[in-house]
Amino acid sequence: MPDALRKFFKILNKFFMVPIFRLGLGAVMTNPFSGYIMVMKTIGRKSGRVRYAPVNYAIWKGNIYCISGGRETSDWYKNLLANLDIEIILPGGAIYGKVLAPYIGEDRLEIIRAVLKNAGFAGFFEGYNPWKISDFELEKKVADIPVIQISPIGLGNGAADPKGWAWAGWTLVLVLFILGLIVLL
Repeated sequence: MPDALRKFFKILNKFFMVPIFRLGLGAVMTNPFSGYIMVMKTIGRKSGRVRYAPVNYAIWKGNIYCISGGRETSDWYKNLLANLDIEIILPGGAIYGKVLAPYIGEDRLEIIRAVLKNAGFAGFFEGYNPWKISDFELEKKVADIPVIQISPIGLGNGAADPKGWAWAGWTLVLVLFILGLIVLL
């Protein structure tokens, strides 16, 4: 992915996607075209601070899988390796899980293809069509892409839970509703 495009997505993720998920509106933003996205709450390996990373994912045999398109150089991937406990915000809610990375199971290629298909338009950023590429060609192109398995073990803090932002959206709706009533009366 070109550096300019990478910078664009970094800004889009930080100032749009993460706030949308923290407000509890993740389900509105995910679809087959824009992709199915989750937000991982990693712990910075140096800072110890919570970091948010939106990534495409697939649910496969009871676990959640994602891939690191930036390979092993992605900061969020390095943060995952430093702390294998994670909270993720899925469009339908939040879970707490345990990370297994890199995942090397025999279904690795099927999982990568599923994640790329779920990525919508972003699934094509690797330079091929994940729907049509042969298994042989796909294996060559993704040999260095780490697969991350997240096994759910509990609930996480969702948008409407403490530390979530859903209250801000609903408060704004309530204020606008009250103002609308005042204007009408």
